[in-house]
Amino acid sequence: MTRWLAANRGFVAFLILFGFFRTAIADWNPIPSGSMRPGLLEGDVVFVNRLAYNVKLPLTDTIVARTGEPQRGDVVTFSSPSDGTRTIKRIIALPGDVLEMRDERLIMNGVPASYALVEAVSEQAGQGHTVAQRVDEVLGTQRQRIQLMPAMPARRDFGPVVVPADHFLVLGDNRDNSADSRYFGFVPRKLLIGRAERILVSADIHGNWAPRGERFGMPLH
Repeated sequence: MTRWLAANRGFVAFLILFGFFRTAIADWNPIPSGSMRPGLLEGDVVFVNRLAYNVKLPLTDTIVARTGEPQRGDVVTFSSPSDGTRTIKRIIALPGDVLEMRDERLIMNGVPASYALVEAVSEQAGQGHTVAQRVDEVLGTQRQRIQLMPAMPARRDFGPVVVPADHFLVLGDNRDNSADSRYFGFVPRKLLIGRAERILVSADIHGNWAPRGERFGMPLH
């Protein structure tokens, strides 16, 4: 073993540095489900900036230093508070915010969000298809395109809730097909992995795995 390490020390050093880079500086995250449609599709691979909010000891949730503050509208990866699974969602509410949802419409600090229908499309749901409404949601100064599927069962009412210190409320953009803070609660800051900033590569995993070149390098909004 000692002889092998001596003969391959360059390769071993590369693996150690690569592991440090992925666990402490930057990472990539494949999108396995449709919970962030329409902005993120299954088969997208996103670049994750692990230094956007915190410096952590590699392979731990121990925060060494804070490098930035999460903002409303940030798309973030984090370890799910329910089972530790790596998850990607959008930050909707910050510490101190009061948020409620009534008939799938958000009310932030007493001010209702506004909604404008953009288009209706057919989306896969289970073994069949359903009508999905793509809607522009404006919540304060933040605008994002979300997707609603009225025929699907979902949690469309909650709150009002007050977001605790050092916690965040996150939702999937595909509101009726997303396990998010409506189900697992607030996300502690220490569980944030990083900010997803752009799509690196993309492939049609439900088709013939053809590359979706038009999505390569696309920034996230």
